Amino acid sequence: MRIPGPEEIRALHEKYAPTAEAFDLVHSHCEVVWSVAERLLSAPHLRHLDAELVRAGCLLHDIGVYRLYADDGRLDHKNYIRHGLLGHAILQDEGLPEVLCRFCSHHTGVGVTKNDVLSQGLPLPVADYLAVTDEEKLVMYADKFHSKSRPTAFLSADEYAAHVRRFGEDKVTAFQALRAEFGDPDLAVPVPRGGGVRPRS
Repeated sequence: MRIPGPEEIRALHEKYAPTAEAFDLVHSHCEVVWSVAERLLSAPHLRHLDAELVRAGCLLHDIGVYRLYADDGRLDHKNYIRHGLLGHAILQDEGLPEVLCRFCSHHTGVGVTKNDVLSQGLPLPVADYLAVTDEEKLVMYADKFHSKSRPTAFLSADEYAAHVRRFGEDKVTAFQALRAEFGDPDLAVPVPRGGGVRPRS
């Protein structure tokens, strides 16, 4: 399987981004997520993972967000949960393999289940959207440490656990399982595009 490199992926972002601002927000976030994942990959027990595949997954996972921008430049927050499926469709249309498309549709939160779709009335086809492979799990996990909110911000593992608790204790348990598998990333060192972890008291 041919895996696209960073420049090819950047070109895809440029193709689908409706504005320079949207490109900067989404592509920068994807670069940061890769930076987080790359640090986690340095752990000896994770060296069996396909780093090239993880990089592509990180850099592509949020490409569907571009489809949620209206003509006036506003983001459709109400349907944000759909960005994964929209990204999956973009990559399918580009002829990329399913293994790459799944990074888009299977990274949201700590996994979206059929029960989540039904019980919360989510605007998604009823299905499980769960990370299955170790590479999918790592991309999903690394994504939890950086938010695209304005201003963009980093979250510690404890902060994300507190955030996800509103969706149920099962989500906290799922996050803690990922944390046990992959460890806590070092967010104190600089990340791409001049970002950095905010000071903590």
